[in-house]
Amino acid sequence: MAELLHGLAPIVGARARVLILGNMPSVMSLAAHEYYGNPRNAFWRITGEIFGFDAGAPYPERVASLHGHGVAVWDVLRSCRRIGSLDSAVQRDSMVPNDFASFFAEHPTVARVLFNGAAAETNFRRLVGVGHLPTVRLPSTSPAQTMRYADKLRAWRSQLSS
Repeated sequence: MAELLHGLAPIVGARARVLILGNMPSVMSLAAHEYYGNPRNAFWRITGEIFGFDAGAPYPERVASLHGHGVAVWDVLRSCRRIGSLDSAVQRDSMVPNDFASFFAEHPTVARVLFNGAAAETNFRRLVGVGHLPTVRLPSTSPAQTMRYADKLRAWRSQLSS
């Protein structure tokens, strides 16, 4: 049986307006205790380009930039069993969602939810529900998502620049 994995605490500032949800951090992210810790994941490159920060800056600086732009980051799953990093490897019956009712109560300025890929959206809808906020699924920033970088960037920019 796969090891039980536990996710990371959310990145969230006092005035977050947008919540970006992944499914569950990768093995590299969990080891580093940092969101999107795989250097091949395009998340920091995309958000850095949109918000004008260095994607290679130290993690606390990147997090501070997200705070400054009203962006929060979290994952749908609080815990699960998975071998490797692929969302498709998560054992369905092991998924435990994060406490979104408490999160949204504590962060009432969050007005939109963006899903980083299909698995995040699917599992949020299945485990949490539709909720009261508008949602948009964006192409996954994972290196497993083979869409061209320029197309990913265009999709993400359309949601984060508004």
